[in-house]
Amino acid sequence: MTKNYQTCTKCIMDTTDPGITFDEKGICNYCKMYEERAKNELKGPEELKKLIGEIKKSNGRCLIGVSGGTDSTMTVYLAKKYGLNPVAVSFDNGWDTEIAKRNVNNLIAKLDLEIIKYKVDPEEFKDLQIAFLKASIPNAEIPTDHGIVSFLYRLADKWNIKYIIHGGNIVTEAIMPESWGYDSKDLKYLRAIHKKFGRVELKTFPQVGLLHWIYYAFFKKIRFVPILNYIPYNKQEAKKILKGELGWQDYNIKHGESIYTRFFQCYILPTKFGIDKRRAHFSTLINSGQMSREEALEEMKKEPYPNKELLEQDRKYVLQKLGLSEKEFEEIMQAPVKNYKNYPNNSFFFKRDNFLVKLAKRKITHNY
Repeated sequence: MTKNYQTCTKCIMDTTDPGITFDEKGICNYCKMYEERAKNELKGPEELKKLIGEIKKSNGRCLIGVSGGTDSTMTVYLAKKYGLNPVAVSFDNGWDTEIAKRNVNNLIAKLDLEIIKYKVDPEEFKDLQIAFLKASIPNAEIPTDHGIVSFLYRLADKWNIKYIIHGGNIVTEAIMPESWGYDSKDLKYLRAIHKKFGRVELKTFPQVGLLHWIYYAFFKKIRFVPILNYIPYNKQEAKKILKGELGWQDYNIKHGESIYTRFFQCYILPTKFGIDKRRAHFSTLINSGQMSREEALEEMKKEPYPNKELLEQDRKYVLQKLGLSEKEFEEIMQAPVKNYKNYPNNSFFFKRDNFLVKLAKRKITHNY
């Protein structure tokens, strides 16, 4: 802890984020940001009805990326419930847990879904992941995030589908400091890191740059639909529904459907960067009334990893799969911490207050 350590009096965000600020009551800027986003982005029954009607004008055809997690599974469940015609899209980066695979298979079978599976080239993706680890930045998940969104856009364009429905939502994910990551859409940034640290040419990895975003948003009018923002979404209630109707299995940890994500968020981030994303996740739940501050503080007393045995198992598996020796991994862990400013990027175009970004969001994100 620093000398001036402080924790928000409403949520549990603290000064481990250098960008945090507090008002005279000790309430942080993220709580205020949550209130503003909830006010502007959460919708009601009438907006939902209008949204579903618009999608049905295109025969209800839509794409949904599935991972086996709560949010994406609930998104598909709702799409079918509302009479839409979703196509599930699986982006296989080689890191899914067995539970995740079963969850996706159960979802497809029980809801009788069409599914498109895209398996990334293992050598290309491994090289890209290692490059991001060597870059020593706090968001090494950019390769997966960029790849899945790029593939969804390409597929929507190819099939002339106007709607991509996703599980991103305000009530469980609104709070996340910019200092803890960087926008995965910045292709210039991704390529700069890969050029510096990569060794394998990216021949098949899906990539989308600024001109593509403009093309998809303004010319093809492809919309990203955060459907969970149109319902009173409660994470625990969603899990009960999915368990009962789809045989869905819980991971008991956010993003636990991926071995790599679990290892990165629960070990690399807190150990090397001093970042524990549980603070942001729990703080969002506090603000949405799905968790008390006291419950969150109790959870934070626990180690990020469920148990030491799983940590050692994941560590061994990740290093072996990436082809890293213990020495090489420790060199990565001990390397000086950097951020997106240390590499060529298009950050100007991705800043939240940028006029072009605001305009593109209105085009890309379907709001009523």
